[in-house]
Amino acid sequence: MAEKKLMLGNQAIARGAYEAGVKVSSAYPGTPSTEISENLVQYKDVLYSEWAPNEAVAAEVAIGASISGVRAMCCMKHVGLNVAADALYSISYIGSNGGLVFIVADDPGLYSSQNEQDTRMVARAAQVPVLEPSDSQEAKDFMKTAFEISERYDTPVIYRTTTRLAHSQCSVELAPRVEIEDKPYERNMAKNVMMPGMAKKRHLVVESREYKLMEDACTLDLNGVAGDAADPAGRLNRVEMGDTKIGFITAGIAYEYVKEVCPNASVLKLGMTNPLPKKLIEDFASKVDELYIFEELEPVFEEQIKSWGIKCHGKDVFTRQGEYSANLLRKVILGEENIAAKPFDVPARPPILCPGCPHRSVFTALKQLKIHASGDIGCYTLGAVAPLSVIDTTVCMGTSISALHGMEKAKGHDYIKNWVAVIGDSTFLHTGINGLINMVYNHSTGTVLILDNRTTGMTGHQDNPATGKTLQGDPAYEVDFTTLCKAVGVEHVYTVDSYDIEAVKARVKEEVNREAVSVVICKAPCALLKGIKFPDVVTPIPEKCKKCGLCLKPGCPALTKNPDGTISIDETMCNGCGLCVTQCHFGALDKHPRVK
Repeated sequence: MAEKKLMLGNQAIARGAYEAGVKVSSAYPGTPSTEISENLVQYKDVLYSEWAPNEAVAAEVAIGASISGVRAMCCMKHVGLNVAADALYSISYIGSNGGLVFIVADDPGLYSSQNEQDTRMVARAAQVPVLEPSDSQEAKDFMKTAFEISERYDTPVIYRTTTRLAHSQCSVELAPRVEIEDKPYERNMAKNVMMPGMAKKRHLVVESREYKLMEDACTLDLNGVAGDAADPAGRLNRVEMGDTKIGFITAGIAYEYVKEVCPNASVLKLGMTNPLPKKLIEDFASKVDELYIFEELEPVFEEQIKSWGIKCHGKDVFTRQGEYSANLLRKVILGEENIAAKPFDVPARPPILCPGCPHRSVFTALKQLKIHASGDIGCYTLGAVAPLSVIDTTVCMGTSISALHGMEKAKGHDYIKNWVAVIGDSTFLHTGINGLINMVYNHSTGTVLILDNRTTGMTGHQDNPATGKTLQGDPAYEVDFTTLCKAVGVEHVYTVDSYDIEAVKARVKEEVNREAVSVVICKAPCALLKGIKFPDVVTPIPEKCKKCGLCLKPGCPALTKNPDGTISIDETMCNGCGLCVTQCHFGALDKHPRVK
């Protein structure tokens, strides 16, 4: 009997990569995709995996491995595909040698992202096929299918997942690893060198490939086989006929909601969501009285299906925004309101920086100096909300530095004397360094704060080129930010302890008035980083407390105000960073060694 395990979607994807014979994986951490790579490490004896500085590099690494003849993959969240898009569009023309899969995790509902873009839209533009599993078992099985299709049709494949699939779980039947023989490499300039003359001809190949996939998608099975040889019981796009009064065309996690709410309805479950199986859809639509397109985010299916003259309901009754649910389906189809119990009336709990976070100290300094911050993507984005309210803008990875440069060029140096760019260590290496080079090259002025907390924090403590360790746990060269910044032409580079609020204030105050580019590296480890020990704790002295509330202004959740106006500190949360002590002018807070 085959072994079964309860697996999260991301665990199952990693297992699927292992079973499919993948040899190389490169990724940049981004929720909800991060755990895929973290789960690949257990297979490092046969599968090399790495963290890359950004998604473009990750894609290029996988492309290189594929060209050399092995099965390779790259992982990223949906916005990361924007960074890798240049490579994706070109490799679509080139195709694959060894199988090549882009795993992209969308985030309907915006649980941890700055936008809600739909990867299927990118896939259509790049003319690459998309596979989309609906549970953890399919998450594993579809990995092998993706590589079979990639090699059979000479194409990269986008494997689309979503937050709900990535972080939900079910029983998964395991299989042994399939050892795939490396494909021989042959020099082929007409196929692999995308100069205009070659690209024109390859575009025709891509178009022909897409038509072939559209036709084959009607019978394509999980082994990537189409036509008479395909397995009818294991088709990628599966018809489940039931009550013909109502039919659904759906895919991914949304399929599970359809089966829960309308178990007797007829369903066309799409496992390949680009290109669509036109003939199969036309046949299914002809057999049901009323057709609903149940797809999260954009009307990708709906617009194509309607363009074929097929009447259906879609975004006219379902929303384009947010994550779908069984309750949404109940309301629209059955006319039932939410059957869940009414939630308790509890206080709002917005995301905040952790107790003892070094970013809080830096932001407190900036707030006291009345400095605006051009922000970036990471934990420090939380500096935008009260009570710190320092971050004024957040767009995408690396924007903080370039946006500050844009302000300087638009308004002049005097305008940005009360502005800084704030960026994390991993984000700086991702795309921030380019903006800094641009500032130096184009004679800008302005101050950049690199918040070096020794990890990629918001996605769960992943290593990066500045931590000195790889994804597989091997020691690595540790990028020195001072040396790097000076190498690109920044003369004024300084390092301060993030927890030393007076040093931060003094350095920032001097640098924002400097008519040159300067970098301040605010360095202190993430308070939650494994192995970091904080020997001290802070205890309030109520009789000295003036009830002024200054210690509460940085917003540390370890501190609460008592009914009488004095302060309590939760010792289980306090790590003794001492920020609150620096705000108290009356000696009412005592920092001392923690009692063991």
